Amino acid sequence: MDISSSNCKQSKFFGRHLNSIACKCVILVVISLVIRAALLPTITFSGSGGIEQKSLVFLHNCSLSVNSGLGIRKDKFLEVPQIVWGLNNQKIAFARACLTARMLNRTLLMPSLSASLFYKEVDLLKPISLDKVFQFDKFNSLCTGFVKLGRYSDLLNRTGVFELHKGSGRKWTIERDLDQLRQHTEDPIDGYEVIRIVGKNPFLWHDHWPVKDYAKVFECLVLVDEITKEADKVVTKIREKVMELRSNTEPVQDGANSEGSTLQLVPYVAVHMRIEIDWMIHCKKLEQRLNISQICSSKEEIIERVGNIVGLNTPTVVYLAVADSLLEDSSILNGWKEGLLPLEKKKLGVDGIYKKYPYLIQSAIDYEVCLRADVFVGNSFSTFSSLIALERTQKMIKMGVTSSCGMHVRWPSYAYNILGELKGPRRWMTNMADSSLQAISYGSNDISC
Repeated sequence: MDISSSNCKQSKFFGRHLNSIACKCVILVVISLVIRAALLPTITFSGSGGIEQKSLVFLHNCSLSVNSGLGIRKDKFLEVPQIVWGLNNQKIAFARACLTARMLNRTLLMPSLSASLFYKEVDLLKPISLDKVFQFDKFNSLCTGFVKLGRYSDLLNRTGVFELHKGSGRKWTIERDLDQLRQHTEDPIDGYEVIRIVGKNPFLWHDHWPVKDYAKVFECLVLVDEITKEADKVVTKIREKVMELRSNTEPVQDGANSEGSTLQLVPYVAVHMRIEIDWMIHCKKLEQRLNISQICSSKEEIIERVGNIVGLNTPTVVYLAVADSLLEDSSILNGWKEGLLPLEKKKLGVDGIYKKYPYLIQSAIDYEVCLRADVFVGNSFSTFSSLIALERTQKMIKMGVTSSCGMHVRWPSYAYNILGELKGPRRWMTNMADSSLQAISYGSNDISC
């Protein structure tokens, strides 16, 4: 994108022009070049006649982020389409909308999520307000200075709404998409109170941000108390079952029957068992298209590989996170290795908790149950599994663990669709240095270990 000083001169220097991110970037670049000129009189030029790449990188980074000293503007907003599909597709779409708003230095108007799981029947998507699932104030508190979420009641309606139509098709490249966003940081468009993006679900937008930026947004998404309490009930049930199992094989320790901290230390395994009919159709097509065979896993393969995890503390419960309504195989509780007690919602006696809620909330409860597990096993081509692995990776990094390969760590994650050591599942840590969310959004068999 061409950014010239003449564009900045067209508006008052201390007035509206300071609201243009592009002009602010020009000023910062000019200042940096002046300082460079003073400290390094000889400036290197590339063969094409431009300033060396470091200056270009500075400008690129400036255009993709907000000056931390200025913060996110509270009087300029971005509106996006309703967010759809599975829970974690929706979380990714929401994070991408947040990062787009950040680039435009605008507050994101709280979008609607979708409570149901219809992919094509738009009229059946059942919108649900984001603050019915995640805590609004907590989000803004945790993400202060990075991104900001606003309500429609914050609008002053001083200007009309500018509609930004997202391009589509093969000709709409990632470079064209980025250039379009940059153009919308300048006057006169930047003067509109609201920019409304029209078109595709944000999950399908081009991705311009690194994994660490998405991870920051995900950290700010905290479930509302009602959903957290339901997840607490499920986890408590699982741990009680583990204690019951072990009481038959191990001596009861003092205080083992008391509630509280002792119960919280009882370990369990969670498996995101993707063998539902819709998934098997999808993964078979994906294997054919990508010409690889490490996506689909049969029930038998999952059971065998989970049983071969090295150092698994048994006896224990294996909680099976599975979409019961889409499951055609009722024998998932059979064939497990001795010492592993498989339980799904009905067998655990918690199906009544889930039935009270629409799909999205059910998925949020299962996500929390899997996230808290001592050992998690999932499929590296599932966004549900991938985001759990990402959050668990962050937990390990905060504990000082940078790799789980070949060592005993807390919060280990595994991918059962990829063969690991001793015929078990492959160890899994998210590559937090990735330049985009491609591997998490669409799956990968490159999972660090």
